[in-house]
Amino acid sequence: HPQVVGNDDGAAGFADERVLRHPDARDVLGALSGVPLAPADLLAVLTGCVVPDPKPTAGRFHERGWASIDLGAMATVFLQQTNGAWLVRAARRAPWEIEYDQWQNGLPRLVRLRTLDGQAPVDATLAVSQLETNVDVPATAFTLEVPANMAELTLDELRQAGPLRTR
Repeated sequence: HPQVVGNDDGAAGFADERVLRHPDARDVLGALSGVPLAPADLLAVLTGCVVPDPKPTAGRFHERGWASIDLGAMATVFLQQTNGAWLVRAARRAPWEIEYDQWQNGLPRLVRLRTLDGQAPVDATLAVSQLETNVDVPATAFTLEVPANMAELTLDELRQAGPLRTR
């Protein structure tokens, strides 16, 4: 599979000397993984917040220590009471169904994303390892110098070169 590198100046490139100029992060993630989420949405999903700015609108208690909280019209989070504490165990966020497991220090270490619609089926499990929080990262870590002679890459070419090319 191609190695993709990128920066916050709006350029992403392949290790084979082609570059996708000014890509939308949501489109790039979707092309490579089938999960077209913007960076803030991906962060919310991976941390158990489900949406970037959760606003609880309704809540319900269920049997066997479960509760659900609606986060607006498009998302619901499901919590389970374990040892006196509430843990986020699952969520629905159209078109996604999300499962959370292996919580450590307030963050899930295992996140499963599945689509609820049949148009573009995705079933992905993401494992978080070597997690560090509140670490300063130098700006140079996100800098990509793109040589002027690099060939252009289209988003369709990225999709065709990625792991989902057969879909």
